[in-house]
Amino acid sequence: MRVPLNDPTEPTLPVEPYKVKVVERIPNPSREDRERALVRAGFNLFNLHSDEVRIDLLTDSGTGAMSDRQWAALMIGDESYAGSRNFARFESTVRSITGFHHILPTHQGRAAENLLFSTLCRPGNVVPNNMHFDTTRAHVLRNGGRPVNVAVRDAYDPQSDFPFKGNIDVPALDALLRREGRENVPLVMVTITNNTGGGQPVSLANFREVARTARAHGVPLYVDMCRWAENAYFVRERESGMRAKSIAEIGRAFFDLCDGATMSAKKDGLVNIGGFVATRDRSLAARMKELLILYEGFPTYGGLARRDLEAMSVGLEEAMDLDYLTHRVEQVRYVAGLLDARAVPYLHPVGGHGIYLDVRRFLPHLSDEDLPGQALAVELYREGGLRTVEVGSIMFGPDQGSKRPPLELVRLAIPRRVYSASHLAFVADVVARVYERRADVRGLTMVYRPERLPHFTARFAPKRGASSRAPRAGRAAPRRKRA
Repeated sequence: MRVPLNDPTEPTLPVEPYKVKVVERIPNPSREDRERALVRAGFNLFNLHSDEVRIDLLTDSGTGAMSDRQWAALMIGDESYAGSRNFARFESTVRSITGFHHILPTHQGRAAENLLFSTLCRPGNVVPNNMHFDTTRAHVLRNGGRPVNVAVRDAYDPQSDFPFKGNIDVPALDALLRREGRENVPLVMVTITNNTGGGQPVSLANFREVARTARAHGVPLYVDMCRWAENAYFVRERESGMRAKSIAEIGRAFFDLCDGATMSAKKDGLVNIGGFVATRDRSLAARMKELLILYEGFPTYGGLARRDLEAMSVGLEEAMDLDYLTHRVEQVRYVAGLLDARAVPYLHPVGGHGIYLDVRRFLPHLSDEDLPGQALAVELYREGGLRTVEVGSIMFGPDQGSKRPPLELVRLAIPRRVYSASHLAFVADVVARVYERRADVRGLTMVYRPERLPHFTARFAPKRGASSRAPRAGRAAPRRKRA
């Protein structure tokens, strides 16, 4: 449901399918406070204190608001070390949604990735994915593997309106599996939705072809299902013959095609902490269970308080609610409409969990050596206290085999059930103000780079003098349509 405005040219407001019961004060640091914070943080927004941030769009992972049912679920936590009744409820819920028999809880998604890749991946292995996100790629690399992205060509075109830019390029996947052989590819991974490429969905038709190809080569197929409900929403909306299907039915159609999954329940589990790895393979589950005990905890709690397992069970069910999903997607589209009105360039079409600003069109005067994604994220904080994240040359740098990633983006991830339409209108206005003075944005240089996952802890400094290229003024170019 949307609220019509007096001006028919303005985006309509999505109506929240919930009402507010508890409020939290939002900090409002002054520009001087923000400037001091940037210097202290080494111009890395991960290093900011939460009370230095006005609107926090760094991530939608674990930053959402839990429902009254979830808070009530915390109160029936059975904190038994082994055999908690909350685990039984959790296991039953995940099994009902996915059909996977062996389910191991973890404290979050990257712990699930650690169990899976530490068990399956060996030095020299190749792991294909539509697009690896940061921790997924890091776990493959840490175990000596080589992550390979095989998304469709449209995934790399920010102006394309192709509706399923998370899809796998099936001929490319088939060629890779033929070239590498079953012995060198421990699994095929598909991320739904594709976070690295803008929160873009994977179609069921494409996933069926991926499953058929993986089976033909004898390679297991796993899915990163952290935003599976959002993916199912887009399938229902955009794919022929899916409109009458429920979110649960569409999700199960995906899960029935694969051998297992990892999940950060901090996304479509609607909790602040939690995750799991699930599989049909009894032998693999046994080996992962040994690592689970070593790194996470006993298999019936997996690094979590048992009350968190109960809240996760409720959240997994609430994430399938169509009213909730409609509002979530419409919030993102609302921001996109406001940015369209100011000609701000972003990746099209908008995905399920945020806006991805197209940095190369936003800041055409900065070269890749100026770290333009990080420069833009810093400028959004400087202008209005927004915390966002770079998804480009720092997050996916030289260890991918190229110093120039195909996409240079800044992600504005919208937490679930947290911000109102007026908050989002403020966000769009801040972004537009920076775009209007974009020629003044200067590049950054990295003064400290850790060995792995540099975007989390790197430190930066402003570049002195003129930018690398002369700024080009004018409106953003029209995006390319794809039938």
